[in-house]
Amino acid sequence: MTERADAMHDFLSSAGWGDAELRPLPGDASTRHYVRAEMNGRKAMVMDQPQGAETPACLPGATEEQRRTMGYNAIARLAGADVGRFVATADFLRARGLSAPQVYAADTKNGFALIEDLGDGLYADVLTNGGDEHALYGTAIDALARIHAEGAPTVLPADKPLHAYDDVALVAETDLMTQWFMPVALGRDASEAEVSEHRALWRDLLAPVLASPSVFVHRDYHAQNLIWLPERAGVARAGMIDFQDAVAGTRSYDLISLVEDARRDVDPVLAEAMTKRYLGAMHAQGRPMEEDVYRAEMAVMAAQRNAKIAGIFARLYKRDGKPRYLSYLPRVWGYLNRDLEHPALGPLKAWYDRVIPREVRGNPMERGNPA
Repeated sequence: MTERADAMHDFLSSAGWGDAELRPLPGDASTRHYVRAEMNGRKAMVMDQPQGAETPACLPGATEEQRRTMGYNAIARLAGADVGRFVATADFLRARGLSAPQVYAADTKNGFALIEDLGDGLYADVLTNGGDEHALYGTAIDALARIHAEGAPTVLPADKPLHAYDDVALVAETDLMTQWFMPVALGRDASEAEVSEHRALWRDLLAPVLASPSVFVHRDYHAQNLIWLPERAGVARAGMIDFQDAVAGTRSYDLISLVEDARRDVDPVLAEAMTKRYLGAMHAQGRPMEEDVYRAEMAVMAAQRNAKIAGIFARLYKRDGKPRYLSYLPRVWGYLNRDLEHPALGPLKAWYDRVIPREVRGNPMERGNPA
């Protein structure tokens, strides 16, 4: 066995699972890996996250300059390879009656956790096989409202600060559009003037959004990270995974992640129904919002997220040799084109129309060889 496999075996032995039959699961876009474990009729999941695989998020109080020196994870407030943050976030969610995996054992120093196996009912698969969209999405929306019934905590149990999803992080994410998508789509680097104008437009748009109350933000809340658990009741039917990059941010971000899903089409009629459901749930629990203000915030955060994702998928292709992510770009740009039509985003739309014309938006491979 390799050194890492030996370390996993030692961890499982110490947790009483040394004789488990192990079955690795396919990887994704991260450095994290999962292995299914089964022993004596019991099932669990092993999280394997090498702790040195990614640079860590910075501590609160670091300046923008310090964060840029530390690298992208620090700028964007990503958790990096931190199993302890996963454990803390799972505890936070479970304490609110939500179905995050129970953690049976963890070795945060070496990057292993033995967690509850929530099964194979990924929303994406259940929906593909004819699952009830309104039931699945409605439960996911109700779970968000449950989380948003309170403000964002400062610290997750017991010692992990919940970083603010601030303007530095949000603008750094939109920089992925100019840094990675533009060279792939246009065959040239963005100019300094284009980058500066893009950043300034985003800062202006984000300022009023960031003035709104902060809540816990999952940050990757969509059909590939939700598991349908019909045997449970209420909001617990929506199993949550991949939440270690959670931050304190806007109330619209996770809703947008859900209804403008980069990996599957979501009917605009369903998206509108879920938006109304969320607004109604927030009103019912004593946290009403001005609908026009919230919808403008949604448009800004939808555009921000989709601009980021377009950049990430181009980076996964160009830097990491994963061209399959380019196939998602037409859907992402479909969302982004629609987001940019909101009146609040007029100046930003003008920038995109001038710098990234519609004919180069989407999958570069469909137009020939990308850069």
